[in-house]
Amino acid sequence: MTTTTIVKSITKLRRSHWEVFYSSSPAISSTVQSQSQSQLTSSLQSPEQENRQRWSKWLLFLPGAITFGLGTWQIFRRQDKIKMLEYRQKRLELEPLKWNSVFQPNEGLDSLEFRKVVCKGHFDEEKSIYIGPRSRSISGVTENGYYVITPLLPIPNCPDSVPSPILVNRGWVPRSWKEKFLEVSHGDQQSKQETHDVQEGERSSWWRLWKTKPTKVQDHAPAVPSIEVVGIVRESEKPSIFVPANEPNSNQWFYVDVPAIARTCGLAENTVYIEDINENVNPSNPYPLPKDVNTVIRSSVMPQDHLNYTFTWYSLSAAVTFMAFKRVRPKKSRR
Repeated sequence: MTTTTIVKSITKLRRSHWEVFYSSSPAISSTVQSQSQSQLTSSLQSPEQENRQRWSKWLLFLPGAITFGLGTWQIFRRQDKIKMLEYRQKRLELEPLKWNSVFQPNEGLDSLEFRKVVCKGHFDEEKSIYIGPRSRSISGVTENGYYVITPLLPIPNCPDSVPSPILVNRGWVPRSWKEKFLEVSHGDQQSKQETHDVQEGERSSWWRLWKTKPTKVQDHAPAVPSIEVVGIVRESEKPSIFVPANEPNSNQWFYVDVPAIARTCGLAENTVYIEDINENVNPSNPYPLPKDVNTVIRSSVMPQDHLNYTFTWYSLSAAVTFMAFKRVRPKKSRR
């Protein structure tokens, strides 16, 4: 037997031995096949696909960056809210101003907002506007009601009265107030219509030509009761997206819109609007109940709420960033 024949026989024996080994171990054969396939796939990937995979990994950190930015924004919002509330507090601590001495027509009210003013005049009850419903908690019981806004008119020949009409938010009243007001208004309209019909009938009758009625001349105008209001100069409310739109034609008002209310009352759109904060309430007749001055220096979102929001956003940012890091980090191969 030659040397060449011996080498060939040994090679055949080795090859048959490894084929028997792989065929008897399926796990080993599948591992070898998967490794060969992964190597083939990685070798076939283009540079564009590799860049796309790299950018997709970085996009996993985008939610964490967004939530971190929202948390930082809440910090700045908290600082702005603290400054705003401090500004209101300082303005309310100043002495009240007499409106007839500080009022200047065609002048902006930015410098007077949140200032206490003293106004003297008389209310035009027939033109009252009810804003609501607005709830109020009394001894733990919530009751629905309205804010009533009434024009305050000047008093003739009175130097201390307001020089022009203003709108006054007199405070909170129960629901029964609006129902009674609507009943009285409806009755007044009917009585005015009946009086108008009677007068028209008298004018059209033939005997009106010969009948003369004595005219009554009033020497003095009836006395007008004067009212002094201590309030705060405010602007229109900014409703949220959940508040429905006002319906002036149907007398439905859900938020304070000063120009629209002024038009409905027959006043100029630039009419001044104040909120009554008089603390001397008569216990026997508490309504309308003026606003508490402390509610003016409050906001729907206080600085403590902004702090809570900051903690929530930062916690969420840390959580999603940690999950993204775990996803991107290469896994350790098990030996």
